[in-house]
Amino acid sequence: MEGNLPKESVAKLEKRLRHISGAIKQNGRKILANYPITSPQFIALQWIIDEEGLTIGELSNRIGLAFSTTTDLVDRMEKNGLVRRIKDEHDRRVVRIQPLEKGKSIIKEVIDKRREYLGEVLDNFTTEQTEVLNELLTQLYDKMILLNNR
Repeated sequence: MEGNLPKESVAKLEKRLRHISGAIKQNGRKILANYPITSPQFIALQWIIDEEGLTIGELSNRIGLAFSTTTDLVDRMEKNGLVRRIKDEHDRRVVRIQPLEKGKSIIKEVIDKRREYLGEVLDNFTTEQTEVLNELLTQLYDKMILLNNR
């Protein structure tokens, strides 16, 4: 399947996706500047909320940071009242991370502002164009997940 597309098309698409990702991150950093949370904490907190009950090891794998770095990250989030550690009911040796209301509230506010930004970006797109874009990006993401899990 790799040889079906001209290399120039793939290179152009890769560059465009990289620039889009950079623009989203840059805007995200501006939004986060108004909150008591760092960019790595924001990423970690999203995982903790989306997959409630993660261990530090599982979180470490999700965000691609070393276990010790993730432990420090969780320590700071716990100190700031964003999360708490709880012992697993079935195995007391296992410690899970639970999001607190303050953490959930910050994530909701930031995501809402990110969506407002994206809404402004898509303002001149038709509903059909937006749906096609969403469908194509979903296909791209699904294929990436499939290839990453091989």
